[in-house]
Amino acid sequence: MAAPSPVPASRRSARDLRVGETGTICCLEDPVMALKLLDMGCVPGVTVRLSGRAPFGDPLMLVLGDEEYTLSLRGSEAATILLKD
Repeated sequence: MAAPSPVPASRRSARDLRVGETGTICCLEDPVMALKLLDMGCVPGVTVRLSGRAPFGDPLMLVLGDEEYTLSLRGSEAATILLKD
């Protein structure tokens, strides 16, 4: 499996994280998906860590904040979660 290509920091999303890597949510890109993600705890300022990926890369397991809340998302959904630099 090839390594993901580098993504400019300004457009980096939760989908671009490597397993074990963390990031801080900046904003949510898709207004419709944002409502669902906000309800699930994906709030700007929250730290996310990619804890795993399914064998073919989808879905992804994200751990939100300090509470160790685990969320499983499709790659397309994770791509709408933009991260701070």
